[in-house]
Formats: sequence, structure tokens, C-alpha cells
Amino acid sequence: MGLTGAAAIVGAADYKNERKYTGTRKFFLEQWAELTHQALAQAGLAKSDIDGLCCNSIPESPSFAPSTIAEYLGLQVNFAETVDLGGASPVGMIWRAAAAIEMGLCQAVVCGAPALPMPHNPNPRPFDPTRSFGSTSANWGAPQAEFDVPYGNVAQNAGYALIAQRYAATFGYDERALARIAADQRTNAQGNDKAVFCGQPITIDDVLESRMIADPLHILEIVMPCSGGSVVILANKELAARCRNRPVHVTGCGERLTTRSTTYAEDMTVTPVGPAAASAFAMSGKKPSDIDVLEAYDCYTITVMLTIEDSGFCNKGEGCAFINDNDLTFKGSFPVNTHGGQLSAGQAGLAGGMSQPVEAVRQIMGIADGRQVPDCNTALVTGTGGIMSEQSAIILEGA
Repeated sequence: MGLTGAAAIVGAADYKNERKYTGTRKFFLEQWAELTHQALAQAGLAKSDIDGLCCNSIPESPSFAPSTIAEYLGLQVNFAETVDLGGASPVGMIWRAAAAIEMGLCQAVVCGAPALPMPHNPNPRPFDPTRSFGSTSANWGAPQAEFDVPYGNVAQNAGYALIAQRYAATFGYDERALARIAADQRTNAQGNDKAVFCGQPITIDDVLESRMIADPLHILEIVMPCSGGSVVILANKELAARCRNRPVHVTGCGERLTTRSTTYAEDMTVTPVGPAAASAFAMSGKKPSDIDVLEAYDCYTITVMLTIEDSGFCNKGEGCAFINDNDLTFKGSFPVNTHGGQLSAGQAGLAGGMSQPVEAVRQIMGIADGRQVPDCNTALVTGTGGIMSEQSAIILEGA
């Protein structure tokens, strides 16, 4: 049982990522409308074809987000889902949309993650000092508030540094291999004019000489927040057959949630992406050797290396050697994050996690100008939320 590939991604749209946004500020609803219009145009579909949507919460309406978006876009939908999995949400949206289409609940679903700055609120809410805690909850009653926050285990940098330190103690740690991930992905970003760091290549030594943020993680191994936003549109076979580009079928999926905090992880070196990817491979009938491109969530270099290991591309503890033995650029033996990943294209809020499926779609459609992987037909795409807390995976294939 599982997905059959009857649903396909037929359109995608995204904004240019910018560290210092200078354009017109737009409400998230306006961004939803603009990006959806662009994706429909690329696909060759009409707004009336859309009868489903997947979203995250939006600033204009933290609750009832789907109906708020549907109303603003003028949609009447038969399927709506709010997905709250952090950076794993976009991949989670896509497989849920594919499942809804295969069940016959709807014929076309738009999945979105806007992230441009909002217009200034003349009556802003008081500043919440716990915003700097990132994914760590300081709310009354939260275990993290009692057992993590008082001891300084807050936000993502500390959590991912703990994971890297534990990996080093267990398997050893080749800092040049981890730095190579960042350097190779920066090479890929040079072919992506929407990437924050397009025009700014780096070397392994540049990474290792950059400022240490949380030992052993340097600043060039940590994601760059930026503005941006993206959507994808999925459709059934009948609609996909008349779309303008090669349909990209969702043939496998998986998801695994474990702990919110590294404090409660049974083994910080073993991540939820392993079972998620195994489910996606089994469902699609594919195996790691069939993958042409890996678009892996990359909030940190350690995330990518663990994804490579736990997804089955090499054995546990062999990730650094695997990276050293392969070229991760779009021209290389094992292309990874061919758009630059979030490390070099930028993390535009929730849209950071949408950038990986958008890039996989462009690679399989054959429209990734400047960074196209030859004969790209099959991709593994992953998403990560929190501190390796919730991870999702999908297999995408060309017809």
C-alpha cells in the first residue's frame, strides 16, 4: 500500500532569495496569490483547476489558515491541510497532497510557503524575548522550559553542535569532509541566480577559517536566513497530461517524528530520516543507487552528512569517507543540493524547506539552467524540522 505515482508536480514558482530585502513588502496572502499565479502559468493550468491546498500558519490568521487563503485566492477546495512540521512541512505537504489526489478527494493541490517581509504593523505586539530560542519552547508546561532552557540548551545551533560532537565521539569527525559539503553546494549556487550567494564561491579552507559559532560548526556550515517564498502545484494524471512541462510524479514517501529536544534522543547519531527514506524507497520500488540527485534539507552540514548515511547511501560512520570519495556538485558523481541548498541559496523561513523539492522538480523537468544534472529522472528529497526532530522524505520521478 502507498502512493502509486498517479499524482505529479506540474508547476513551481519561487521568489529570488535576498539577505537584505529592498522590494515591496507584501502580506502572506498577497504572496500566496502571486506565487500561485506564477506556478499556474508555468504549468498551463487555470485557477479553477485548483481544488486543494496545503499550508502552514500565516501571520494574518494563525488559525483557520486554509480557509483564509482559499477565500483570498477565490478557491473552493475539497481538501485542505495545515502542516506543522517545521522545515519538514513542505515535503510533508507534498506527499499529503499526492495522497489526497490519489484518493480522489481533489484533482489539483497548491502547496505554499511564502516568506517575504510583511508590511510594517502600526500597532505591533510587544516583543517576545523567547523568539531567540528558535525551535525551543519556553512556554509554561513544556519539558524544554524546565529541563533545557535553564541550562542553556536553546535554539538550533546548540542542538546541532551537540549532534556533531556526539558523532565525533562515536565515529570520528573529518572537518574537511563536512566543510566540503558547504563548498560544493556553494559551487552549485553559482548556477542559480536566485541564490543569496550566487557570485561568491568558497573553498574548503574558507569554511574552516570562518568564525566558529558552536564547536565544531563554523558560520559557513550554518544556514543563512533570508527573504523569499515558493509554491508547487500537484495534479492528477488527466490534468498533468496537458501541462506544459514534464510531470514529476510522487512515487514514494515517508515520515518519522521522534523527540522535540536532543535531551531526550536515544542516540543523537541516528536520525528519523532513516525510517522516512526507507519507507519512501520501499513504496517507490527504488533504492539509493537509483537516485540521480539528492536534495537534502541542509540547515547545517552535519544534517546533510547524517542524511546521506541514514538514507542508505553509505554505512553508518562512513559518511565523511563517502563525501571525500564523491563530487557533490551538479557535475559530480553524487549531486547534492544542486541549487546551492539552504546553506548557499538561503533559508527563506518555511520556504527554505520548499527549495529542495522545487529544485528536484526543475532538475527532473530539465529546466535547471546553469546547473542541470544530465539525464536526471529520479530524486530523493528530504525535510527536517527542529533539532532532527521530525523528518520527511519523498521520491520524485519523471514520466
